Amino acid sequence: MNLSGQIIRVGVVKRRKSPYISRKTIGKIGEYMMTTPQTLPLHSELPVEMTWDIEVIYPDQTAWENDFTAIGDYLAAAVAFRGRLGEGPAVLAEAFRAGDRLNRLVEKLYTYAHLRSDEDTSISAHRALVDRASARYAEISGALSWFEPELLALPKARLKEYLAAPELQFYLRTLTEILRDQPHTLSDKEERLLGLASDVFASSARIFSQFNNADLKFPVIADEQGREKELTHGNYLNFMESPAREVRHRAFNAMYDTYAQYRNTLATTLFGEIKTHTLTAQLRHYPSALAASLHEDNVPVAVYDNLIVAVRRHLPALFRYFKLRAKALQLDRIDMFDLYNPLVPECRVEVSWEEACRWVREALRPLGEEYGAKLDLAFSRRWIDVLECRGKRSGAYSGGCYDTNPYVLLNFTGTLNDAFTLAHELGHSLHSYHSREAQDYHYADYRIFVAEVASTTNEMLLHHYLLDRCTDRNLRLYLLNHHCDQFRGTIYRQTMFAEFEKLLHALVEADTPLTADLLCREYFALNAQYHGDAVAPDRRIAMEWARIPHFYYDFYVYKYATGLAAAAQLSRNILSGAPDKLTAYLEFLKAGDTKDVLDIMKDAGVNLATPAPIDAALADFSATVDQLAAELG
Repeated sequence: MNLSGQIIRVGVVKRRKSPYISRKTIGKIGEYMMTTPQTLPLHSELPVEMTWDIEVIYPDQTAWENDFTAIGDYLAAAVAFRGRLGEGPAVLAEAFRAGDRLNRLVEKLYTYAHLRSDEDTSISAHRALVDRASARYAEISGALSWFEPELLALPKARLKEYLAAPELQFYLRTLTEILRDQPHTLSDKEERLLGLASDVFASSARIFSQFNNADLKFPVIADEQGREKELTHGNYLNFMESPAREVRHRAFNAMYDTYAQYRNTLATTLFGEIKTHTLTAQLRHYPSALAASLHEDNVPVAVYDNLIVAVRRHLPALFRYFKLRAKALQLDRIDMFDLYNPLVPECRVEVSWEEACRWVREALRPLGEEYGAKLDLAFSRRWIDVLECRGKRSGAYSGGCYDTNPYVLLNFTGTLNDAFTLAHELGHSLHSYHSREAQDYHYADYRIFVAEVASTTNEMLLHHYLLDRCTDRNLRLYLLNHHCDQFRGTIYRQTMFAEFEKLLHALVEADTPLTADLLCREYFALNAQYHGDAVAPDRRIAMEWARIPHFYYDFYVYKYATGLAAAAQLSRNILSGAPDKLTAYLEFLKAGDTKDVLDIMKDAGVNLATPAPIDAALADFSATVDQLAAELG
């Protein structure tokens, strides 16, 4: 998951969306994990070398406050160009530069605040920094809302002159995008109102994040050795990977029974988020919230729809995998809590932090020495916050901005999946590092559409590295199983989420309230379509919608699917050893926002405007299922 550039750049730039053979664990983190108490430690109790160094952004809160105060001067400098955009290309160019200086400062302030808050989301003082930065952003958004309306109100001859002016050639792409936004740009007053309301519009997502990460508590359950452990977001997958079906079932029940206690509140919160998306789309004269979201990347709605059609066309291969899983587990039919455990239980892999880091370094060697040197910075300069702790934000992400390191948040518990997560998030961070190094700030923030490509390419390279060196049959089966699950979870599952998200927005656009009963009914029905007769799902899966944070990200999840499809092709290109293909990939990492996303991907060697990459990726999945079936016997 990528959170880089998550602050919405405002006014003088453009609108943007915010947005797994056992091994003995070794080393400091291994020792720490084996001695960790049943309850989670505080972030301050973690080994310092396993935490990120965000003091290099601001050494203390006083420094943060000084920059926060300085926003006023930067804002005044940008506002001073109001009424002057028609004076000439040199003035407009300086207005762009003033806006970039302001945006860089606000992004740095927000990055520090949210990283500090995510260490322990229960600390209100840290959350207050996030809220202050968000509120200030809303004020800035309102104060600079005049920019695009004023620019677009200029005579056509003046705009034509600007497009050809040497002083503005660096900003030609931005000018072209602003003109493309013209039908969706409102009056000065209307843009100001929407800018001022942006902080309010983010309330549902903030409420869900705070509830899900800080307030929601799960029960203590027993593992396969009978040891009682508190269920958390971070260790849920460990329980679901247990070879003991009763353990998986207990964790599954505990997870969804907990969410079910708050089903009505969570439904209302999600309804509020979807309402915000649809309202904003209506106000800006888009035909739908989906069209509004895809417009940002200049991606046709057909790309989204073609993904769903293509994935549904390949569902028989997924059903064949589920039947193979049921056979391997000696079950007539599997349940939803039987989807994550290894098919070779005696091969449950435990991975130390040191081993995970070594694997990732070696797996990424085909990317070249320069890439490897930049990768080493992630460890030597403490970009990574490694361990789960009390109140820490769940999951994993890469985040940062132009003037900070590209940080990585993990909740590492020593599974093979954690090693793949490390590769994934470092893919995001190295993408960001390359882009920021190669591009001026104005074009360094690559779009979310391409954000999952580099991260998933790293995962594919790690898979090939481990599989190629595997001499143990059980571990080989484990890796093939993991590869199948990657496709299942990233293309099939995320496309199911994308279809559900599209349905929710269509319902709200038709003035249908999203009640808990409706959400559970529609989600259960869609889940059944994507899992077929080989899966007999526990009815609790109907509550899964309540724990998916991505439903608050405004049509984000389909990009995981397109990203894996692209990564499957790009990893083949890289491993081919062809210098031109590696060069094309490295140029992709450096491209930032200098072209439309579909053009950037086409230059890299993948045409995502067609279903062909999805078809090729799922043909790879089908072949892997056949290979797994043959080796299982």
